Amino acid sequence: MFSKNIQINSTAHFSRRAFIKLSTALSSLSTIPNGSFAQTMKGTVKLIVPFTAGAGPDIIARILAPKMTSLWDSTVIVENKAGASGTIGADLVAKSAADGHTLMVGPASSITGPHLYAKLPFDIIKDLQPITNIGTTSLVLAVHKNFPVNTLQEFIAYVKARPGQLNYGSPGNGTHHHLCMELLKTQVGLNIVHIPYKGSSGAENDLIAGIIPAMFLPIHVALPKMRAGQVKVLGSSLKERHPLFKEIPSLHEQGVTGYDVDLWLGIWGPAGLPPSLLNKLNADIRSIVAQAETIEKLNAQGLIPNTSSPEQFSKLVKEDWERWGRVIKEAKITAD
Repeated sequence: MFSKNIQINSTAHFSRRAFIKLSTALSSLSTIPNGSFAQTMKGTVKLIVPFTAGAGPDIIARILAPKMTSLWDSTVIVENKAGASGTIGADLVAKSAADGHTLMVGPASSITGPHLYAKLPFDIIKDLQPITNIGTTSLVLAVHKNFPVNTLQEFIAYVKARPGQLNYGSPGNGTHHHLCMELLKTQVGLNIVHIPYKGSSGAENDLIAGIIPAMFLPIHVALPKMRAGQVKVLGSSLKERHPLFKEIPSLHEQGVTGYDVDLWLGIWGPAGLPPSLLNKLNADIRSIVAQAETIEKLNAQGLIPNTSSPEQFSKLVKEDWERWGRVIKEAKITAD
């Protein structure tokens, strides 16, 4: 039984399964007392979103910002610094003072930028400090409603019988929608051609229209389309079924052994944050995520709330940075 003063051993190895189990425990809590962390943050805090307004990270930032403002007795503002696959906003944070007044809300795709561009003015591993994971979610493989397959294995067989003849879409090169299919191609030996779009809406509209037969979509985006009869969903990217959408089987359980893609979202600061400040930020943000109202709003975005220590989040970031670097190199993916 978890008490309200949750402490996590920062040296323990936390798997994605453990993250999800932790989120289940957190969801039963209304709040975590701040204790000695209830000190005031002075001045304005900028919460940088390295993507456009209305994108997933922006929505999450605007859920967290008012609660940070209330907790810190400070003004927390959300600033969108979009461009170059999230690297413009990340560079701004990396070059900011390590005083807790410039933070970044970024998704898992934030770590792919350094692999897509030949040269960047910052090192995402050395120049940014992971503070805490916020939530995790899944992508799903979706196909047009009239595409003549109904299961993942039927999809694999159909594509294999038509090498190079079929297309799939994504919001752009290096997005997780793109990388998920490239990983699947590698694991099961598919030859299907990537069509990059300039954003999600065009790709989603063409999937519904049947112009492209398949693409990966965030699960909370795909499920309403599936229930409306616009697409068929063949499987989800997390190794285990998404707790909020248990009707969708995972790719792993359908035979793509070990397939496990977590579309997580977290908070960073610049490298060099003093340990006491890093611990304060971690504890305060985790207390916000544990609130029932926050959990409800994150769930509405398809996110399973799961926070972590800075050490655990740093480990997750590095593992995914290495994995997607391999996928990008093998698939010869470059930025749009």
